[in-house]
Amino acid sequence: MAMKLAMHNWMRPEPIELTLTRLARFGYQGIEISGEPAQYDTGMVRDLLDRNALKCWGSVTLMVNGRDLINEDKYVRIGGIHYVKDCLSLAATLGGEILTVIPSTVGKTAPMSTPENEWNWAVEGLKECQEHAEKVGVRMAIEPLNRFETYFINRHDQALELADAVGGNCGVCLDFFHMNIEEESWEKALKATGERLVDVHIADNNRMPPGQGAMDWVHAIEVLNGMGYGGYLTVEFVVPVDRTPSSTRKEIGDATEAEASEGLIKFLRDHGTGAVPEHYYDRYVQESADYLRNSEKQLEAARA
Repeated sequence: MAMKLAMHNWMRPEPIELTLTRLARFGYQGIEISGEPAQYDTGMVRDLLDRNALKCWGSVTLMVNGRDLINEDKYVRIGGIHYVKDCLSLAATLGGEILTVIPSTVGKTAPMSTPENEWNWAVEGLKECQEHAEKVGVRMAIEPLNRFETYFINRHDQALELADAVGGNCGVCLDFFHMNIEEESWEKALKATGERLVDVHIADNNRMPPGQGAMDWVHAIEVLNGMGYGGYLTVEFVVPVDRTPSSTRKEIGDATEAEASEGLIKFLRDHGTGAVPEHYYDRYVQESADYLRNSEKQLEAARA
């Protein structure tokens, strides 16, 4: 099965024209566009996708600025539901197939209510979102994050349980970086998710581009192929700030130097990154695609 590569665009705030041109230049097939519906002129984005021969694979909720489906405040929860619905509509308008959903604000690590209340709020809100997903023809996927970003859904089994409670075709998105922290085995997590696996996010165990950590990407691709996974592999590396004297990334500026909203600036800072210069970003985007394609070739050669 030929590999299809997509990439997120939240890691470096920049004009969407620049993002899509770069992805096309380095041979990506798609984008998993940031869940910021108010930010995009969808007609313009569709035109740019066509001009660059790219597909919108889908979108991902950016749970910043208090966006939260399990908040103790009912009106925050209502706002969160409307936000997820808008992201579903954004994906559908751009021809996307999936929306990766994080149920709670990233960086919120303390509960606001009982486990029962928060679970019920999540199920209730996501069921409403699922109805809209079915209406617009986009499949939702619950993504577990590591315990340092959320306390709510951290592992594949928890995400599966939530997706089951939501019903319909709601599935799961798994991210190799988060799996390397939370799962007993990323391979077991993938296989246990099986046909419910809707989307896969790619970063090495240290959240750097694939090949710059300890992950065996040849084996990872082998496992995904063996499962019959037919979706995109969505690159989501996060380049950390390094202020030590020996740093090779001294040019990465503080997150406040990025041309972004206050919410996204906090999001970048919470992820340990900042304002990444274009030449660094170009290099890592290209290296990610090259390494994954080379891993696929190695797998094919071993099978020959």
